[in-house]
Amino acid sequence: MKLVLDESIERQVADALMNEGYQIWYILDMERGIPDNEVLAAANSNDALLLTADKDFGELVFRKKMISTGVALFRVFGLANSEKAALAVRVMREHGDELLNAFTVVTPETIRLRKINSPLNP
Repeated sequence: MKLVLDESIERQVADALMNEGYQIWYILDMERGIPDNEVLAAANSNDALLLTADKDFGELVFRKKMISTGVALFRVFGLANSEKAALAVRVMREHGDELLNAFTVVTPETIRLRKINSPLNP
């Protein structure tokens, strides 16, 4: 599975997912500070799931009706980076394909998934 990681996602998470064999585009390695709509467009153009900790992507998808191949919003305040990495790996292993065509909120305790319009599922 292909993933775009927003700059709000820690390097340790990116490294853990790469070690699991996911194809990663990490915004911090590409172009820091690019607007959120361009990050979302990068995910769409690569048919990739976007991982972020930035709630603004919810506004782009739901209020502004921007199409997305999928967004996973990680709400994991207070966790150590190693715990965030382990959670991301577990979520991708257990729910990876379900996250496409959806806006998903991930916390240490729950995963809430809402299907959305996407280029993969108009």
